[in-house]
Amino acid sequence: MTQKTRISTRPCPFRISELLRQDGVHPVLARIYAARGLEHVRELSSELAALSPPSGLKHIDTAAVFLADAIQSGKRMTIVADYDCDGATACAVALRGLRAMGAEVDYFVPNRVVHGYGLTPGIVEITAREKNPDIIVTVDNGIASIDGVLEANRLGIEVVVTDHHLPGDTLPPARVIVNPNQPECGFPSKNLAGVGVVFYVLLALRAEMRRRGVFTDQNQPKLQELLDLVALGTVADVVKLDANNRILVAQGLKRMRAGRMHPGVAALFRVAGREARCASPFDLGFAVGPRLNAAGRLEDMALGIECLTTDDEGRAWAIAQQLNEINLKRREIEAEMQDTALLHLDSFEPTSASTIAVFDEGWHQGVIGIVASRLKEKFYRPTITFAPAGDGWIKGSGRSIPGFHLRDALDLVSKRVPGLIDKFGGHAMAAGLSIRHDAFEHFCQAFEAVGQAWLTEAQLERIVETDGPLEDEFYSTQFIELMDGQVWGQGFAPPVFCDEFRVISQRVLKERHLKLLLEKNGRRYDAIWFGHPDSLPERARVAFRLDANEFNGVTKVQLLVEHAEAA
Repeated sequence: MTQKTRISTRPCPFRISELLRQDGVHPVLARIYAARGLEHVRELSSELAALSPPSGLKHIDTAAVFLADAIQSGKRMTIVADYDCDGATACAVALRGLRAMGAEVDYFVPNRVVHGYGLTPGIVEITAREKNPDIIVTVDNGIASIDGVLEANRLGIEVVVTDHHLPGDTLPPARVIVNPNQPECGFPSKNLAGVGVVFYVLLALRAEMRRRGVFTDQNQPKLQELLDLVALGTVADVVKLDANNRILVAQGLKRMRAGRMHPGVAALFRVAGREARCASPFDLGFAVGPRLNAAGRLEDMALGIECLTTDDEGRAWAIAQQLNEINLKRREIEAEMQDTALLHLDSFEPTSASTIAVFDEGWHQGVIGIVASRLKEKFYRPTITFAPAGDGWIKGSGRSIPGFHLRDALDLVSKRVPGLIDKFGGHAMAAGLSIRHDAFEHFCQAFEAVGQAWLTEAQLERIVETDGPLEDEFYSTQFIELMDGQVWGQGFAPPVFCDEFRVISQRVLKERHLKLLLEKNGRRYDAIWFGHPDSLPERARVAFRLDANEFNGVTKVQLLVEHAEAA
């Protein structure tokens, strides 16, 4: 059994949409923006000048002074990165940016299976032995690495933590921590990705070096050249695209469309068969990002980081092809794991459970997160999938639904049952943990108890949120172009419209997709509902996105059905 779904219309504050319209915003976009909580036309600015200034980040000036001193006294730095797309782009941004400012800098990226996540004492020892740094800079990790920072301090290595994950009750004893989510940080956007945080640190460092007379406005490093990497990491990490993140992403996309991107990013577009000149957040999240992520999932993210840091186009293309191969392998493994997961959940009744936790001996640690995501989509329940991690341990990766804060849920489980969880961390929507294999059943019960307590029946219904009906004159390729020019994504959902149509004809394509001809007010529209072969009644209420479909050189408007029900 799959999940109950209903269509709802986002409430739209009429007064605000009117004010936006009077400020020159397209009437439909004014309504869409107002429904997403936008209040002023200035929140739509995609200019770099509209970014929140770095000074708002707690301790960023301390970090800038510390790094500037380190560069001037020739200290050796090593960046310790995370092995996902945000970590890889953050590492590339830090390497390129710090080198441009004269730093002697190298990097180390843990292997997911061998080392696990974050700055552990083990990672510190390896880094000290192989790189012999004076300073370790973490990117996209470190806020939970108390033992690792202690070990670094013991070895006389100073640590700068740059991260965006939620801190635990105690902060690591690092030399300096920059994280918008640390206590008492007044930065207006808590949603920066790891790559966004390190980009901000570079902005502050450059300003400090200007103050010292090392650079002038004329000869300073052009940090805006890193924005293709910042945009990629931000979209791929599925952080909320608030006004500040939308600027970072819009600027990065602008560079990609103009062909001004790093060779590795260009090569990943090419190997994914996507056109960089019309790059969209969708391309970054579903084509470029996964190919980069695949390295960290199955092999070693050092390959992905090399792709983003090389300036040699031939080398970048060779690595992109390798990453593409790894990604194909990842897809195969994922498909097998998903089939196994559905066997495990054969008798699963969503009505009687509010969470899902599933483990299989044969699963791969690098892919459990994606499988959790797919199961969450199918059953609409907070889901954690576990894989063996050796020595009687298993490792879980979870994905959540709105209204269920996954990291806080794990925190509660660990407080209720001390010793059950070895370590955990993450965000509201995604988190990871380690437990003993023999504690799996116990964990399932404790996790389900939190789900039962926190989730209401209404929250467990999948809701397709729409922007209501669309006026006839905007079913046009011009309007689609206007929408495509905006940055949509996590927390700033792309427009979905909803209306009643008469179903003129319907047929099933490839036994999987429903091809429809719909009619409203005497106008007919082609529509397709992917992955849904069941037919519709003659009158249907349809939630849909607009798509410009090119066929034989003619571009026509097509409706992509998100959900439909009898009218």
